[in-house]
Amino acid sequence: MGTSRMFHIFVALGSAFMILLIIIYWDDVGASHLYLYTPVSPGPKVPHPPPQPRPHTTRTPSFLSDIDAFVNQFLEPGTGEPTDTVPVDSSSNQSEKSGERYIPRREWKIHLTPVAAELRERQEKRRRLLQELCANDSVVFPGKNRSFDDIPNKELDHLIVDDRHGIIYCYVPKVACSNWKRIMIVLSESLQQEGAPQRDPLAIPRDLVHNTSMHFTFNKFWKRYGKFAKHLMKVKLKKYTKFLFVRDPFVRLISAYRNKFEMRNEDFYRRFAQVMLRRYANQPTPPASVDEAFTLGVQPSFSHFIQYLLDPQTEKDMPFNEHWRQVYRLCHPCQIQYDFVGHLETAEEDAEHLLRLLRVDNVVEFPTSQRNLTASSWETDWFSTVPIQARRELYKLYEPDFRLFGYDRPESLLNE
Repeated sequence: MGTSRMFHIFVALGSAFMILLIIIYWDDVGASHLYLYTPVSPGPKVPHPPPQPRPHTTRTPSFLSDIDAFVNQFLEPGTGEPTDTVPVDSSSNQSEKSGERYIPRREWKIHLTPVAAELRERQEKRRRLLQELCANDSVVFPGKNRSFDDIPNKELDHLIVDDRHGIIYCYVPKVACSNWKRIMIVLSESLQQEGAPQRDPLAIPRDLVHNTSMHFTFNKFWKRYGKFAKHLMKVKLKKYTKFLFVRDPFVRLISAYRNKFEMRNEDFYRRFAQVMLRRYANQPTPPASVDEAFTLGVQPSFSHFIQYLLDPQTEKDMPFNEHWRQVYRLCHPCQIQYDFVGHLETAEEDAEHLLRLLRVDNVVEFPTSQRNLTASSWETDWFSTVPIQARRELYKLYEPDFRLFGYDRPESLLNE
């Protein structure tokens, strides 16, 4: 009886020790080596011998099996040691064959010219500003001093993870997020075209760009990893390159209004425009559909939109929609130390700098767009119908974003 009990104790202790080893191995190997051994440049399929049939077995997926699968992809079969190269056909000419096979990261032909000192200094200044304002009390906002562990899971849904290249992107709607999401899809190779990963960002349909199933975000970790989720998030935050793009907060609001209320959008009309029309436009029974509203020329004005944002009842009903939610609430810049902070106002330079920093500048390019982008110079015209007191209240609502990301206080709008 005593021997049996001792056996069970040793089994339990051994199991616990193995779990700890797996977690430690994840810390030391998983994130830091992931991009080195994952193929990233797809080509036509190469024939492989047909797989040998295996006995059919069933098993219940578990966290440990998921981790085992993750760790095993870095081990040479039968050795238990991490791989250090991806097999390459050395007999072929690489320049001629690069499109016909996968190319490991160390063989990428990256730009060798140095990044301009001005761009490096720009990033250093933006990162330093974030660190300083998060460390002192000159700017205060809800949630500033909480720890990463205190962030609710539902507030981590904007952090997209690319394990293939070790990248975390926090997307901010109305800040070129559609194109950055396209790039993340290309890099993750999560979209196939005729059996090969899609390489052209602009060829990705818009409905797929914003389809949540196309992106692996932090808020999905709980479902996959359970109680280990927060630990694995911290590992990735420590070892991956983290970036976001921002823009002038008031200009972002104008862009959101133009896109969601000046264009026919049934969902936003029913969820938000009808509320604004009832509350602020003396429309107790607004048109039932967006088509009917546009036909009748009934829509909320920009001033109504600002009233909606300032109305305390709005957030009592539901949190701000992501298109006008503050960036500090979407991306948690005081809990996450971002490696790169891009501005839409310098988008082309910042995008090129970032892709070179990520060492994917020859794999994908940031799509250029000739769309009618909302310009900062339009602010005076758009806010002309908004009372000055409302403008000042709006600035207080978005002041943390202005301050954290280095945007000047719009004195001309607030001191008329």
